[in-house]
Amino acid sequence: MLDASIRRVLDGPLRTVGAKLDSFGVTADGLTVAGLALGVGACAAVASGNWFVGLGLWLLNRLADGLDGPTARSRPEAVRASDIGGFFDIMADFAVYGGLLVAIGLAEPDTRLAALVVFLAYYLSGSAFLAWSSLAAARKVQGDGRSLHFPAGLAEGTETILAYVVILAWRDHATLLLWIWAAIVGVTVVQRLVFIRGELR
Repeated sequence: MLDASIRRVLDGPLRTVGAKLDSFGVTADGLTVAGLALGVGACAAVASGNWFVGLGLWLLNRLADGLDGPTARSRPEAVRASDIGGFFDIMADFAVYGGLLVAIGLAEPDTRLAALVVFLAYYLSGSAFLAWSSLAAARKVQGDGRSLHFPAGLAEGTETILAYVVILAWRDHATLLLWIWAAIVGVTVVQRLVFIRGELR
C-alpha cells in the first residue's frame, strides 16, 4: 500500500548511495549476501530471546535490501546481472521473512499457531505475485524497473518492515500482533487475486 509513495521519496537518495557504493567497489550481490547474513543473525537473535538485537539486525537487513537494487541499476548495461540479482534478492527476502516467523515460534511457543497462519498467508501471497510476474513478463506488461512485477496490496514491503518492528518491539503482545498481521496479509492475497483475475480476463 505504501511502497509506491515511499519509493518516490527514497528512489533519488537510494540511487545516489547505490552509485557511490558501486564506485567504491561494493556490488549488489555483495549487499544481498550481507543482508541475508544480517537477516539470519536477526533470526538467531530472536530465537535465542534477544528480540531487540534481532530488531536492530532486521532493520540493517532491510537497509541492505533497499540498497542492492539501486546499486545494481547504477550500471544499466548489466541487465542480466540485475536479473540474477533480483532472483537471489527475492529468495533472500523470503528466507528472512519466514525465518523470523520460525524464530518467533521457537522463542514464544504461544505464538506458533498465529505464526503458521502468517506463513500460509505469505505462501499464498507470494505464489500469486510470482505467478503474475511470470505472466506479466510473457505479456510484456510494463513494470516499475524492478526484476519482478509486484501487484499492489495492503501488505507490501514497507508494511512488512513496520509489522516486524512492532512485533519484535512488543514481544508480550506478539501473538495478537501476528494474528493482526495474518489478517492484513490475507486481505492482500484477496486483493492480488482480484487484480490478477481482472488483468487476465
